[in-house]
Amino acid sequence: MGHLSSMFNGLARSFSIKKVKNNNGNCDAKEAADEMASEAKKKELILKSSGYVNVQGSNNLASLFSKRGEKGVNQDCALVWEGFGCQEDMIFCGIFDGHGPWGHYVAKQVRNSMPLSLLCNWQKILAQATLEPELDLEGSNKKISRFDIWKQSYLKTCATVDQELEHHRKIDSYYSGTTALTIVRQGEVIYVANVGDSRAVLAMESDEGSLVAVQLTLDFKPNLPQEKERIIGCKGRVFCLDDEPGVHRVWQPDAETPGLAMSRAFGDYCIKEYGLVSVPEVTQRHISTKDHFIILASDGVNTYKPLHKQNILIHTLKTFKKL
Repeated sequence: MGHLSSMFNGLARSFSIKKVKNNNGNCDAKEAADEMASEAKKKELILKSSGYVNVQGSNNLASLFSKRGEKGVNQDCALVWEGFGCQEDMIFCGIFDGHGPWGHYVAKQVRNSMPLSLLCNWQKILAQATLEPELDLEGSNKKISRFDIWKQSYLKTCATVDQELEHHRKIDSYYSGTTALTIVRQGEVIYVANVGDSRAVLAMESDEGSLVAVQLTLDFKPNLPQEKERIIGCKGRVFCLDDEPGVHRVWQPDAETPGLAMSRAFGDYCIKEYGLVSVPEVTQRHISTKDHFIILASDGVNTYKPLHKQNILIHTLKTFKKL
């Protein structure tokens, strides 16, 4: 992409001016993100519990549903932010699936901190890219693109969120953690960032006119070749218990501590040095007229109560038609 849109330029200039005046970019970006979140809450643009958001004049319709399973505390949580970053053509959606004794607290903490941190990093990288149009963030000698900006923003955000979580005084995340699957829609492009084994599924219209399910994310399980190689390289172990055939987990080299059935997560510092990472896989997709909606679901939808993806699409479509 040879240039940034006028929206990018305007937002970046306003942020850059404020940064110069106060000479403290980190504080400015965080302050601006906090102000945007506060304003969005007042306008009821942020949803954290079951319900839906459909702002007048917006083409977006987002619905959120969560239900406790049979294992006790519901450790799933989610968030929808319409008008993300005070941009009419942007929306942020995310689901966070906690695990471990403190999993529900970890999931909520990451849910609350990730969108603000992402918005903060996005503003800073956007401002820098606008002021330095030839900036080369990845060593490719090419001008930075929108995707580059979102990818760098997500990478920095996930690293920061995980570091802050490790030092959180009130949340013990040594044996607890969470996944994080989020998307940002900006105009006719969606950016997907995945940490863990939650799943994003796109409902796309086929040539015959029926809905087909297209999986947008990879379930990051420990037995995936590239994940297993990293874990073993860090002296971790990957194997299934006798009473859990097919469920591969990450284990410490020697201790028989609880194994983790995913290869990427926030928290879980008991095995972070043995190959578990919080690095997101970031992808993008240009929306076409055949793309209808996207479902973000925790692994419980497919693992513990398996549902055919096609049935999920049909049920979701019927639900949206009632709204």
